[in-house]
Amino acid sequence: MMLSCLFLPEPWTEASCAYVLIVTAVYWVSEAVPLGAAALVPAFLFPLFGVMKSSEVAAEYFKNTTLLLMGVICVAASVEKWNLHKRIALRMVMMAGAKPGMLLLCFMCCTTVLSMWLSNTSTTAMVMPIVEAVLQELVNAEEEREVITCAGSIAEENKPIGLGEKHSQPSLELIFISEDWAAVVIACFACECVSSQILVLPPEPSDLRLSSKYRYQTRHDHMVCKCLSLSISYAATIGGLTTIIGTSTSLIFLEHFNNQYPKAEVLNFGTWFLFSFPISLIMLVLTWFWLHWLFLGCNFKETCSVSKKRKTKREEMSEKRIQEEYKKLGNVSYPEMVTGFFFILMTLLWFTREPGFVPGWSSFFEKKGYRTDATVSVFLGFLLFLIPAKKPCCGKRDGEKSTDINTLEPIITWKDFQKTMPWEIVVLVGGGYALAAGCKTSGLSTWIGRQMLSLSSLPYWTVTLLACILVSMVTEFVSNPATITIFLPILCSMSETLLINPLYTLIPVTMCISFAVMLPVGNPPNAIVFSYGHCQIKDMVKAGLGVNLIGLAVVMVAINTWGIRLFQLNIFPEWAAVSNITSQT
Repeated sequence: MMLSCLFLPEPWTEASCAYVLIVTAVYWVSEAVPLGAAALVPAFLFPLFGVMKSSEVAAEYFKNTTLLLMGVICVAASVEKWNLHKRIALRMVMMAGAKPGMLLLCFMCCTTVLSMWLSNTSTTAMVMPIVEAVLQELVNAEEEREVITCAGSIAEENKPIGLGEKHSQPSLELIFISEDWAAVVIACFACECVSSQILVLPPEPSDLRLSSKYRYQTRHDHMVCKCLSLSISYAATIGGLTTIIGTSTSLIFLEHFNNQYPKAEVLNFGTWFLFSFPISLIMLVLTWFWLHWLFLGCNFKETCSVSKKRKTKREEMSEKRIQEEYKKLGNVSYPEMVTGFFFILMTLLWFTREPGFVPGWSSFFEKKGYRTDATVSVFLGFLLFLIPAKKPCCGKRDGEKSTDINTLEPIITWKDFQKTMPWEIVVLVGGGYALAAGCKTSGLSTWIGRQMLSLSSLPYWTVTLLACILVSMVTEFVSNPATITIFLPILCSMSETLLINPLYTLIPVTMCISFAVMLPVGNPPNAIVFSYGHCQIKDMVKAGLGVNLIGLAVVMVAINTWGIRLFQLNIFPEWAAVSNITSQT
């Protein structure tokens, strides 16, 4: 079936490429095979159909962004290994307190900052256990104390009843409590001879339903759990938009853009950050207001007060729990300091390489264009394999942790890197590059562009808006990398045909593809949040629709205001015109 095109008399090159594109897209959409495996389809079909040479296809699977990703993953692996992310998260939560509104804002800010540098999935997986611990303490603190008191009174009041008694059965009390308290209650009953059988059970899966009266004391508690859980997924998505390395979607876009328009020198880490940071900031505030209004109501004065006099008993216990978790981390360790320093240094070197308004550090070298953001990330990532995790002894020894760390062990090992490195994404991105190269080589992208001439009568902003709405709907059911890989070649051809600056279409579409926040299958962070059981699908659809509309509106405003001045989007650039002529010839 897949090779049926081989048996055509003289297969048209554009048709062969389109066939490979459709087959790959079907595998990506249906997920009949893993996404990484489906990305290998162009590697054997393009050479078989005569679209590209095998060596040319192979060269597309390892690009500059792959090295950039590997360097970033080295730093991310160090952050995760030494719990620097947990220290940052807990510290920010301690600053906010336990008021629901402030807690919501604080967790969203913390998740956004982490997601700028780590993958959205990793960030959500890191932060959600902390959120869950805080929610359990916030919601169940009073209930657990009442359960223990009640259990103690039962133990005292019941008289011994023999198990062989004919006229009466041993009484059976079911006490549903959290797993952390189960051991406490069992230990209490082990001290006394209690004939009344008290069976202490952790919550069963059936009790994880939102309607369970044992899980939430009030509807307000239920709403707090929903709100905080969903906010982590949304904040991770917002944070990923801020940096060019924040999501695989932006990495795919960057590499495709550099390959398609090699003479364009307008897009780098700094320019992307200058454009996207205001978007993330505005989206963060508006999403916070939206979630607060939807789940917590409009009483901002009550839910956001930082006054100690307004705190409830449960909120004080929650703050105490967070402080205890932070104390368990101990003092800042040497590996954490090194990781934090490298983290800041990498960011500064990215910003100052080619800032645009002043000469960057890359101008100090004679040969231009040899150094990229990948050069910085790989260099610093390599150093993490060399620097020892144990602080060099300078007379005074660190007695507490000297035995915990091997003297020769580096800050990260290859195993640490392997656990964090998303190789499937690397292959998936490579498959996207191969498809894009095939579309350009075969002339399919030019043919598609000609079919878009009917859109030339529409205003440019309307064309971009329609493209954003289309990808926003598709990406709810198809993975983000697969969506952008399919649409990038089409949108490039459309922009060149309509003489629209390609960035005017590509940047908003790239950002809108990340707004897959309405369904658990939309992206991994959604699935992680949904697995905790606080939200139903209708909650995600209702809240996610609002976030989608907020994101679409903010991105469209941004691209038509400061985006035009930053990237000169009001003109059709020479680098796009050169690419258009090359593809037609």
